[in-house]
Amino acid sequence: MIPPLRIAIADDEYEMREYLQRILPLLGHTVVSVAANGQELVAQCQQHQPDLVITDIRMPERDGIEAAEEIYRTRPIPIILISAFHDADLISRAELDHVMAYLVKPVKRAHLEPAIALAWRRFEQFEALRREAADLRQALADRKLIERAKGMIMQRAGVDEPAAFRRLQRAASRENKRLVEIAQMVIKVEELLADDGQG
Repeated sequence: MIPPLRIAIADDEYEMREYLQRILPLLGHTVVSVAANGQELVAQCQQHQPDLVITDIRMPERDGIEAAEEIYRTRPIPIILISAFHDADLISRAELDHVMAYLVKPVKRAHLEPAIALAWRRFEQFEALRREAADLRQALADRKLIERAKGMIMQRAGVDEPAAFRRLQRAASRENKRLVEIAQMVIKVEELLADDGQG
């Protein structure tokens, strides 16, 4: 089960906007904004901060794909694209990270409900992977700093690697700081001492 979502919709056809406004609450969701073109959609998403966007592709002023790209740059959310056209060019343009589903008109309730659920689950998985990748990069960067600090302690104090690591751990515990913060302090002090030696 997915949670009730706050959804922004955009379509230049009045009938389609009306249809989505009527159907989405029946599926347990709230329509927080209704736009007739891409420009309106971008502005309304900035104002209402929806959880998900359902937008037509071909609209005046700015199409749905361009609007989706700008919305996603500001705040990553899942996008479902709707189109009356099923051509290869549109589909290739729609193959962006944030486009989680693609529906061809006429959109039926039986298609809309699973598309929303799929888009939400895909987006959650995508975001988890993105966070994990960011965390992994941070972990690798932290590890490099700790290794560097450990090497400095070994050289200055004439101790082996386990002893240098224990010194870092004791300092982190004593100062109530993370190991990487202590490592950064050690590196700064060592660099200051090195500068002093040269000066």
